[in-house]
Amino acid sequence: MTNSTTVGPDGATRLDIRPRYEGSNICTWIGFKHVNYMVEEAVYDHLRQHGHPAGGLYERHGLSVDITDIDTKILTAFHIDDVAHAVVRPTPEREKGDGKRFLVEFTVDRDGEETKAVVSKVAVQLRLDPHGHPVEEPPAALAPYVVDGLGPGAEPIPVPEGTDPLELLTQGRNAFGWAWRMPYFYCHFTERVQMSGYLRQMEEVVDLFLADRGVSIKTLLDEQDWIPVVPHSRIQILDEARMEETLYTVYTVENVFKRYTYTSRQDTYVLRDGVLVPTSTGRITHGWAVIENRRDWSLVDFDDRLLNALNGKAGTTSGRGSA
Repeated sequence: MTNSTTVGPDGATRLDIRPRYEGSNICTWIGFKHVNYMVEEAVYDHLRQHGHPAGGLYERHGLSVDITDIDTKILTAFHIDDVAHAVVRPTPEREKGDGKRFLVEFTVDRDGEETKAVVSKVAVQLRLDPHGHPVEEPPAALAPYVVDGLGPGAEPIPVPEGTDPLELLTQGRNAFGWAWRMPYFYCHFTERVQMSGYLRQMEEVVDLFLADRGVSIKTLLDEQDWIPVVPHSRIQILDEARMEETLYTVYTVENVFKRYTYTSRQDTYVLRDGVLVPTSTGRITHGWAVIENRRDWSLVDFDDRLLNALNGKAGTTSGRGSA
């Protein structure tokens, strides 16, 4: 279900949307990845309502709409049958070349009251397609956001000959490394990993990290009725990762706040010409909750097993992630 209307003289738009059923993984709650998918859809709908649909921009102007920064705070959990009400407003650029920026706010009905559920800050760049087919000039309103490559770039890391990239990236850190070839279904516009691909990486690497530390999602569900919850996540694209390149993902525990939440960092790289090129960076905050019934949960303090696992030693793995 989607229903959209333009609202307000400031160019804000409104979208009513339901979460996708795929995101209802534990009971009826919607995970952070699918909340971010809803944010993405609201931004694409905003562009569409203003006469700039992603399909038309690509087919006529050779412009690929890419979300390059998504910073999302979840204040209230969505359930599968909720109708989420989004308002998208343009906001000023933080700095020149940063992309076209938006503020996305979701509300949801709770016991007859409209409750704020999500606040997200998003940046969009328009990547000029490199494949050489004829295109029209970009729309004047969007011309400042057209780029030849995504992201601001970051300092590459040399890899000495014979060195395992994951060992180099995780050495001496409370970190977990994972290498996986990027499939076409993590990409868009023919060649590049898109933001939703990085969101999938963030979801997957957390799952692998917890299993590596002996506190897998299923283990804590089976033994304690505990589930991880995410109040905040952010991913920023720094450079481009291409279809079928191996993406090196490093997940580093940065801070455990008492026994209540922990924050971790995700960094991704591709290996080119003997150097690791950073392609994205992000952070995610986790807490744990106990399932009280089929609809409700409440936050719990970390027990010693979970706390020790979060503060444990680094590990590395490689393998196939889920679609």
